[in-house]
Amino acid sequence: MKLVNYTLQNQIEALNDSKPKQHFKEYLKTILEDENKPYYSKADYVGLSLNELKNKIDDISTSIKELQSYKKKLSSALDIAKTITAEVLLENGIDRIDGNIISSLTISKPSSKTKTTIKVLDEQAVMGLGYVKFEPDIEAIQKALQTKKGKDELEHLVSIDITTSTTPPKVKINTKRDINNTISTSELLELKQAA
Repeated sequence: MKLVNYTLQNQIEALNDSKPKQHFKEYLKTILEDENKPYYSKADYVGLSLNELKNKIDDISTSIKELQSYKKKLSSALDIAKTITAEVLLENGIDRIDGNIISSLTISKPSSKTKTTIKVLDEQAVMGLGYVKFEPDIEAIQKALQTKKGKDELEHLVSIDITTSTTPPKVKINTKRDINNTISTSELLELKQAA
């Protein structure tokens, strides 16, 4: 990675829509009109300055992708750790532990989500019954299936899949609101080792 920017590159990086661009234009003209340098040096200077900025953008894009991937990995690891911690606490009959630095560890209640998926088996027949937008109207079908008439009309034309996903309990860290308590985790671990 290059540590020092070209002057032109610095000028390019300073450009934005809200600032006047005349200074940049004038600087670029002086480069191109400089008779002491051959045309190919001028072309290289301008091209390399533009390329350096593109390289920075590419590096930032790569870093963002890597950071997003790392964030996803850490989020997943944190979620797994919270779930396992909750399991261990529950297996030992513990639903709350009070701390000195943190207020407490508590267990969240498990939750479930249910999703109903309707698959139309005979689109033409369903649309013939009036359940249509430009394709079968799934919302209208869902409403109709809640009535006896709708169930009778649609029972052989659609299938219903019900999916339930359960979120296991997780440990929750409740921090104290005391802003004067600034001991860090590393200091706490050092205190433990010294004891």
